[in-house]
Amino acid sequence: MLAQLIEMQFERTTSDLRRGQFRLRGQVFEVMPVNEEIIYRLEISERIDLIEMVDAVTRKVKHETSDMWLFPAKHYVAGPEMRERAFKTIKQELKEQLTIFEKKGKVLEYERLKRRVNYDLEMIKNIGYCNGIENYSRHFDGRNAGEPPFSLLDYFNKGVRSKEKGVNNNFLTVIDESHVTVPQINGMYAGDKARKDTLVEHGFRLPSARDNRPLNYVEFEKRVNQTIYVSATPSEYELGESKQVVEQIVRPTGLVDPEIIVRPVTGKGIKNKEKGISQLSQIEDLIIRIDERIKSKERVLVTTLTKKMAEDLNDYLLKKKYKVKYLHSDIQTLERIETITALRKGIIDVIVGVNLLREGLDMPEVSLVAILDADKEGFLRSATSLIQTIGRAARNVNGQVILYADNITQSIEKAISETNRRRTIQLAYNKEHNITPKTIEKSIKDILGELGVSSRSKEKGARNKRTTSDKILELDLLGDKRPLEEIIKDKESQMKEAAKNLEFELAAILRDEIYKLNKQTKKTA
Repeated sequence: MLAQLIEMQFERTTSDLRRGQFRLRGQVFEVMPVNEEIIYRLEISERIDLIEMVDAVTRKVKHETSDMWLFPAKHYVAGPEMRERAFKTIKQELKEQLTIFEKKGKVLEYERLKRRVNYDLEMIKNIGYCNGIENYSRHFDGRNAGEPPFSLLDYFNKGVRSKEKGVNNNFLTVIDESHVTVPQINGMYAGDKARKDTLVEHGFRLPSARDNRPLNYVEFEKRVNQTIYVSATPSEYELGESKQVVEQIVRPTGLVDPEIIVRPVTGKGIKNKEKGISQLSQIEDLIIRIDERIKSKERVLVTTLTKKMAEDLNDYLLKKKYKVKYLHSDIQTLERIETITALRKGIIDVIVGVNLLREGLDMPEVSLVAILDADKEGFLRSATSLIQTIGRAARNVNGQVILYADNITQSIEKAISETNRRRTIQLAYNKEHNITPKTIEKSIKDILGELGVSSRSKEKGARNKRTTSDKILELDLLGDKRPLEEIIKDKESQMKEAAKNLEFELAAILRDEIYKLNKQTKKTA
């Protein structure tokens, strides 16, 4: 049994059990499977006398059982016959690739590849796996060069093989956000190939590493049958592939797509005869509109073209005493969640961002979305991006979008046309069914709390505590005229004594004080 478990990549341990590990103490054998936090406890004599399921934390026996099922501890587990076959083909491929390097005079690549592959084979032979074993998957799977790898879609009996066998492939594939997902399928394949080509060229991997890859789009299409593309902005590809296009434009709440207003980017100093004021720049106009939303206790999203512009605008609004934060790809995920929650709670009124405000955000409190430099054609100001960003204001009955542009581009024209088309349908439906639009009511959850993660504000509190400890140390030094070296030695002996008496909190405080004092001595040296 132990030999079989080791063959399945389970590890033997003498300490606490973790998933995929086992231990043997006398006649008691314990194992924790990879798929659940439970311990199987076996009492063994000439045979297995008893099998018990034991709680991994409390060590309480849950119940007895007559059998147990264990899955391999690693994804890549191969039997002896398969392993020998793989070894044979890997060595053959290594020989062929080394010959190519030798002919080209690539001495470094020759030696690098030889050592790497031989080391990997030795690791697989002795412990059953190696780092990067997936790069040899073609040899273990028994696939030919260039043949696509197995994927989850093969589980549904899809593809050329299953069609030949006459298997019913009547399953449904739903591709969400298809305008992004479909291009990614080709993108993943091309990106992976480019990376593997570099590794193979410089002798880090065998050419067969290329066959551990994502499916390309042709292979993907062969493995799916009925497909639903879901997108607010489908591309020409999805529309061309679809036999039927179904629009979901009317909302249960009666909410309509937001009103779109186009304002200039630059203030040209043109006098308005009616109001006697100059034409405002985009930031001047934005500040007026932010003030209006704050008075109404509503929130604002502002999208910029670059990270620097987002940060600069954030700093500018902070100087103007606005409660604002910025979001972009450099901001960690947990901090993004905290910022969005703060906006919904009213702790801040404005979020400035780049592409993160485009889709996937559901914030009913947001009634204004401002898109700066909307006439700068490109990925962030394409028709698709504009329509997606406009949709962020569609959760509030007062939803409005400001496009700051000096020129009406094709993308702006298309985004406005599509939004107005939807508004016309929605308004007509509401009028016909006597529906009064209502802002979505959505509870504000403490997502970080549910995940068991402390917020950054709590971390700041901890930093404040450390500041207090610094002040206490300063007061302590004021009453002690001894040299710092002598004070450090005294505190070291106090720390050891505290640790000896199990006063670990006191020992930790003394340790931190010693660290700070040592830093002071280095500065004065």
